[in-house]
Amino acid sequence: MALLLGRILEISGDPFQDGLDAVTIRTDGAVRIVDGLIADTGDAAALRAAHPNDDITDYGNDLICPGFVDAHVHFPQTAIIASWGKRLIDWLNSYTFPEEMRFGDPDYAAMIAARYFDLTLANGTTTVCSFGTVHPTSVDAFFTEAQTRGLRALTGKTCMDRNAPEGLRDTAKSAYDDSKALLDRWHGVDRLSYVITPRFSPTSTPEQMRALGGLWAERPDCLMQTHLSEQTDEIAWVKSLFPEARDYLDTYEQTGLLGENGLYGHAIHLEPREIDRLSEVNAALIHCPTSNTFIGSGLFDMDGLTSRVRVGLATDTGGGSSFSMLRTMAAAYEIGQLRGRPLHPAELMWLATAGSARALKLDNKIGRVAKGYEADLCVLNLSSTEAIAQRADRASDAWEEVFASIMMADDRAVRDVWVNGNRVQR
Repeated sequence: MALLLGRILEISGDPFQDGLDAVTIRTDGAVRIVDGLIADTGDAAALRAAHPNDDITDYGNDLICPGFVDAHVHFPQTAIIASWGKRLIDWLNSYTFPEEMRFGDPDYAAMIAARYFDLTLANGTTTVCSFGTVHPTSVDAFFTEAQTRGLRALTGKTCMDRNAPEGLRDTAKSAYDDSKALLDRWHGVDRLSYVITPRFSPTSTPEQMRALGGLWAERPDCLMQTHLSEQTDEIAWVKSLFPEARDYLDTYEQTGLLGENGLYGHAIHLEPREIDRLSEVNAALIHCPTSNTFIGSGLFDMDGLTSRVRVGLATDTGGGSSFSMLRTMAAAYEIGQLRGRPLHPAELMWLATAGSARALKLDNKIGRVAKGYEADLCVLNLSSTEAIAQRADRASDAWEEVFASIMMADDRAVRDVWVNGNRVQR
């Protein structure tokens, strides 16, 4: 049994709907961990007295948070992160597709998976939902590495049967067969979940999308992830490929790929009908702020969309320019400023933890420091650098300290990470 002492980020609701008091910071708190779960939280003195034989880790003034939850990533793009000068379609052709060709090699896939998890854990991220490549080996490598580390993790084979290099194309039948085999092999094993993964409408024929929609209908317990309305030239491309569709979302709706367990990345340039349908089916949108600015996509409407649908937060590496959810929160704040609505640090921390967990339908397991939840934790030093420390010293309350770290911190702020009740050796 472990007893962690420090300040605790406590989440009782959704700050966008329930007010900012839904996320609070407890001082002199404690978190008790037993068999991989949070057994209790509360006053440090009371829990120490009740459990005198527990192993104590005293984090002092550091903030004990839920481990960060990154709801949309491309782990195969780890090595090409921060590549210069392209928008979406050119990015795919110049950087993404050549790199993804390498993942047919199981050794290369395993090496990148290990590197990716090293980087994300160093930044306090304990759960990711990733796209693989067209190769089943990419999924096996990702899940094998996550399983070895005891992580809760999600991924799926990316399916594409057109508008991609020959070595990255499958077929409608092989997409279904490979996805079903991987789903049967991995879904629900330990802390792993399979996600049905058509990349996006331009790289899948209607036949392939219907095949994957059929698989989703057979296994509605699985999530489905894809991209939606990221850039205006992408939307024009979709219209040329699907002239009969009412809009971009309709290409998914017509093929059985719209539903409550759907994750739709980016969703910047949505039509009113699309927002209505996403709301009606209770789908989730994933905001990828560093990616949206890095490749020039646009500004996500956080206020307008959180009032209608579930929203998660994501790095979108490697189109996103950082592995850090702190940097991602900072970018979300900056986009909010450009839209005239700066996000409070309570809202940002919720998005990176409980909000993303809710988007992934895992909010009964992760995303909160609360009794019964899995003990995935990130401990933040809110004075990790000289620049941040001098600002924290002037803070009038704890939220000002948190905000300074959101805006200026990097992996040096991550003092410790706990995964499934075990302290990660970094």
